[in-house]
Amino acid sequence: MNDHSCSSARRLIVLGSTGSIGVGVLDVVAHLDGAEEPGPRFQVVGLAAGTRGVELERQAARFNVDAVALADPGAAGAINSDRRLHVGPNAALEIVQETARPGDLVIAAMVGAAGIPAVLAAIEIGCDIALANKETLVAAGSVVTTAAARRGVSILPIDSEHAAVHQCLRSGRTPSEISKIVLTASGGPFRTWPIERIRNATVTEALAHPTWTMGRKVTIDSASMMNKGLELIEAHWLFEVDADRLDAIVHPQSIVHSFVEFTDGSSIGQLSPPDMRMPIQYAMCHPTRVAGCAPHLDFASLRELAFEPIDHDRFPAVGLALAAIRAGGTSGAILNAANETAVEAFLNDEIPFGRISSLVESALAEIDPVTADSLEIVLDADQRARALVHEKVRSPVAGS
Repeated sequence: MNDHSCSSARRLIVLGSTGSIGVGVLDVVAHLDGAEEPGPRFQVVGLAAGTRGVELERQAARFNVDAVALADPGAAGAINSDRRLHVGPNAALEIVQETARPGDLVIAAMVGAAGIPAVLAAIEIGCDIALANKETLVAAGSVVTTAAARRGVSILPIDSEHAAVHQCLRSGRTPSEISKIVLTASGGPFRTWPIERIRNATVTEALAHPTWTMGRKVTIDSASMMNKGLELIEAHWLFEVDADRLDAIVHPQSIVHSFVEFTDGSSIGQLSPPDMRMPIQYAMCHPTRVAGCAPHLDFASLRELAFEPIDHDRFPAVGLALAAIRAGGTSGAILNAANETAVEAFLNDEIPFGRISSLVESALAEIDPVTADSLEIVLDADQRARALVHEKVRSPVAGS
């Protein structure tokens, strides 16, 4: 392994380093560091995690990282006392404020809305963002994109679908040339299940994703197809496209990650094996392409690329997300917070699976959106939605 402190390496902070995306990021860092060909190199200068102190310490030792952050104080005992450790719910924000410099790349891979303040702080410092955290743009898209434009920094998508769109759009010049952006969805574990069976699915069944290996919350979102709804909202902000030009389609093989249809009628799709290291490396190295550590597609082995429409009766989350885009304002924050709270309740066996989407729908119906022109307004909407869903979980009534 080469010296991570070499002057040619770009400084990198990984928020959410022990999750599946964070682990993939560090795989890419190690791969690039050991590559014989010239190309991008990265010096990891900060790592932030939630509860996995042992894994965080292992990563810090491997990449010689001095500054680390851990949300769970109970896991801090695993961290070497020589490191600069930030602990508590604001640990990720603190490590960005202390460690980040203009021109750094910050990987935003924390789960949930908790990562928004750290991302905004990184933008204000002048860091580019490689974004895997859907909730940042879903809840605070207006605030985040406005700040990024003002500071002149880039937001590069890590999600496989948005990385695919980003690549397809290099065939065009302006958003006005886009007729439609179509994201693909694996369909999750319940793609062929009848609606009543879906509504009563167990936690174990919902966590059994057929294609991707992800964290628990993201896997539940995939089962409900809320992940696709969140990705549509994210695409709205990333690519300046309204709800009428956004769509999603089920593609069980997870080989085609997105399509872009242009106004002249041509469509371009991006294909690759379902391995997150490919879009991670694309975001980290953009606009440079170098040999990657993800497997290449074997076209000779492909036998079928199937597509089917989303059944909105069985998976209402996609329609709720498109409605939130049309409603605007804090609707994204309301939808996201309601979903996070409902998913947590499901994982804790407090509600059936089918109630997740109905709780989100209730929050959108009962909380009026307002203009989302500050983080404080976004966080207020977030808290109101969480409180509403918590109350409905504690005191369930018919239809909510």
